Amino acid sequence: MTSWRQDRAAGYTFIELVVATAILMILASAALPLARVSIRRQQEAELRRDLREMRTAIDRFKDMADSPNGIATTATRLGCENYPPNLQILVDGVPRANDASGNKVKFLRRIPIDPITHSTDWGLRSYTDAPDATVWGGQCVFDVYSKAPGKGLDGTKYREW
Repeated sequence: MTSWRQDRAAGYTFIELVVATAILMILASAALPLARVSIRRQQEAELRRDLREMRTAIDRFKDMADSPNGIATTATRLGCENYPPNLQILVDGVPRANDASGNKVKFLRRIPIDPITHSTDWGLRSYTDAPDATVWGGQCVFDVYSKAPGKGLDGTKYREW
C-alpha cells in the first residue's frame, strides 16, 4: 500500500496539466496584443523619423538655394520658390554655386522606405498645392506625407503627420 502512494505523489495528474496549460494560454493571449501594439508603435516612430529627415533635407535645400553662395541656380525651377523639383535630386545632389570642381551637395543618402506601406512612394505637396491636397501639382516639392491608409495609435491619419 505504501508503494502505491509514492507512485501517485511523484507525478502530476491530467487535471493539473490541463489547468497549467490553460493558465499559460491565457497569459500568452494577453501578451500578443501588447506585442502587436509595440511593433506598430515602433513603425510609427520610424515613420515620424523618416518624415522629419526628408522635411529637414527639403528645408536645407531651400536654405542653400536662397543663399547667394549656396547651390547652382540650374538645380531649381522657375516658380518653385527654390524648393527641390523632386525627392531624387536630394539623393543625387546638386553642384555648388561658383564651384568648378564638380562636387555635389547631397541632402539624403537615400529616399527612405515608408515603414507602413513598405515602399518609397511618398505623397508630395508643392508650394502651390492646397494644404489638404491628395494629388501633387507636379511642380516643386514643398512637403512630404505618407500614403498609408488608416490612423496612428494617437488617432490621427498617417497622411496628416
